[in-house]
Amino acid sequence: MGFWDKFMGKNGTSKEETTMTKLNIGIILGSTRQGRLSPQVGEWVKKIADQRGDANYEIVDIADYKLPLLGEADATEQATAWNTKLAGLDGFVFIVQEYNHSITGALKNALDYARDAWNNKAAGIVSYGSVGGARAAEHLRGILGELSVADVRVHPALSLFTDFENGAVFKPADLHLTNLNGMLDQVLAWSGALKTLRQ
Repeated sequence: MGFWDKFMGKNGTSKEETTMTKLNIGIILGSTRQGRLSPQVGEWVKKIADQRGDANYEIVDIADYKLPLLGEADATEQATAWNTKLAGLDGFVFIVQEYNHSITGALKNALDYARDAWNNKAAGIVSYGSVGGARAAEHLRGILGELSVADVRVHPALSLFTDFENGAVFKPADLHLTNLNGMLDQVLAWSGALKTLRQ
């Protein structure tokens, strides 16, 4: 048996790949207000992602962590729980809604509550709004750069006018599946590469 045969498994994948554990990807809901649409979008992303079977995907709802405005109250317990959750993730998909040309205050606050837990990881963005949430996504990219998060290029942008029935019920056009899967491909590739850097 030659070197290549020893290195490669029966299906052509390396033995290292077949024993490697799956990456953990958090789908972060970026809004906390009542009546928010992000849970619908997050569930859609998770459903499609789970069908791929290539990583462990979970929804991470910032509303569950009850983070007060940074610096306004003692939030040691909440901050510890939030950082612990983020530390266990290898990459992220942010569900971003556009509020007045930017991300929500709740998402910015959650981003600010962590530092090292974000570093050297990858992220994809799924945005929505009147113009697909494009301006919020661009603002988020700048923040992620400061946190040493590598944001990927492919970006599903959902319209409140065509992807939400009556502005309330999420019914995405089929064309978004291509971008969603392309974005997930990039998030996984970058997350895997950056995991080696963190180790």
